[in-house]
Amino acid sequence: MTEEFKSGFIAIVGRPNVGKSTFMNRVIGEKIAIMSDKPQTTRNKIQGVMTDKDSQIVFIDTPGIHKPKHKLGDYMVNVAESTLNEVDAVLFMINAEEGYGRGDQFIIDRLQRVNQPIYLIINKIDKVHPDKLLPLIDQYKEKLNFEEIIPISALEGNNVPHLIKVLKEQLPEGPQFYPEDQITDHPERFVISEFIREKVLHLTREEIPHSIAVVIEGIEPRENSNAVYIQAAIIVERKSQKGIIIGKQGSMLKEVGQRARKDIESLLGSKVYLELWVKVQKDWRNRQIQLSDFGYKEDEY
Repeated sequence: MTEEFKSGFIAIVGRPNVGKSTFMNRVIGEKIAIMSDKPQTTRNKIQGVMTDKDSQIVFIDTPGIHKPKHKLGDYMVNVAESTLNEVDAVLFMINAEEGYGRGDQFIIDRLQRVNQPIYLIINKIDKVHPDKLLPLIDQYKEKLNFEEIIPISALEGNNVPHLIKVLKEQLPEGPQFYPEDQITDHPERFVISEFIREKVLHLTREEIPHSIAVVIEGIEPRENSNAVYIQAAIIVERKSQKGIIIGKQGSMLKEVGQRARKDIESLLGSKVYLELWVKVQKDWRNRQIQLSDFGYKEDEY
């Protein structure tokens, strides 16, 4: 470690589906945040730790800030907003393809109360013509006094090294909060459940809204082997959703399990036996006791 070591916490905020999780996975170098083209994929604060020889940046990928429609939505917005004044800087990420929208103003109104430096990150620049960026930059400049405006492509990596350099320059001197080989503060159970939930979102597409949760009910090492046995329940709100996730003769559930097992084996570094089943819990997103049981606890934001 050099004599001057910098460290700090950076929050990533933005409308749903602007690429926050893709950015997190890009800078950390490993998959810790689930990615989906459906909005509101991230439900908890996910901390990703990036460490090099002279700095440690702890990125906090927050749920997309949106007008909530149920108790789960309230939880997600509270998680995001509670983060903003506890960090060293905020990255406000927007989607270059979509441009300015009412959802952005909802977030900007909240950022007006933030004292930390705020960077406007224009993501998905690989999807638009460069001529579209200047008008977009001018439009957002009028909305808030940003520390800097940085266009990037989280998916392709364009300009991401420059963004990291800028952030490192503004970080204060500080300690190394996490061991250099640690990339997230979440327990393995949380990451495993997120991998499973991601596969359900990918495979069911528009048929299943965000009315699913995944609960890990058991993780046990297999005797006399390097394998791990995992039991997990996929929670849905209606019987019709249960049928979709199970699929014809169990085909959908089998595919979810096969895809999730690959990510989990990469995470754990061992062979995994994954047993999945589906449970119906009606209207669980509006019931506080079930939200708490499924890991969305009010006292955690």
